[in-house]
Amino acid sequence: MSERKLEILGLVPARGGSKGIPGKNLAVLGGKTLVARAVESGLESRFVNRVILSTDSPAIAEEGHRAGAEVPFMRPAELATDGAPTAPAVLHALAWLEENEAYRPDILVLLQPTAPLRQARHVDEAVTLLVESGARSVVSVAPVPGHHHPAWQFSIRNGNLYPFLETPEVPPRRQDLPPTYTRNGAIYAAWRETWLSGKISFGPGCVPYLMKPEESVNIDGPEDLALAEFHLCRKNP
Repeated sequence: MSERKLEILGLVPARGGSKGIPGKNLAVLGGKTLVARAVESGLESRFVNRVILSTDSPAIAEEGHRAGAEVPFMRPAELATDGAPTAPAVLHALAWLEENEAYRPDILVLLQPTAPLRQARHVDEAVTLLVESGARSVVSVAPVPGHHHPAWQFSIRNGNLYPFLETPEVPPRRQDLPPTYTRNGAIYAAWRETWLSGKISFGPGCVPYLMKPEESVNIDGPEDLALAEFHLCRKNP
């Protein structure tokens, strides 16, 4: 890590609405809500100085506060719709903190509740990677299983089946496929200036932080909660 003590903010984005699971961010996994798990991963980090919750929901705000997060503001409704991306909520949080507290963190780590198997050690490793690599951002990823490899996927056009990727040669064996990775939503760590620039999630200067598939369950529907519970029970029998 840097010799200078860095100010590192953990931001938990948790809007109230959800189509896949009503009240998803307050869903319980292993006796804790998804919001509480996200807050906990920041509070237990060795490097994160503050954990702040951004939400439009009073119920989520109460749960986040109970879990130990700061809730200094409520997210504007227009930044909490079903179609609203997360990045504007991050920019809102940074702007609010600067305008109201003169607070400018060096690094912001986004801790989404929908990745509940992320732990504090993952946060610390990602922050260390960001600082020591000289990268502008670090994004957590997980390997794509061979049978889900994009080279083996298809699209349907005019009722006919076509390879999704127009590649001249596709290896016939899974073992011969080049590895591919998917963002798992667990960690987005970047310098404040990088967040403000909007250049976070890929390209030069964006370094991957690799996590295991069993650490990378992303909660979208009830079946994902069941899978996360399964992995949690396997880890803590």
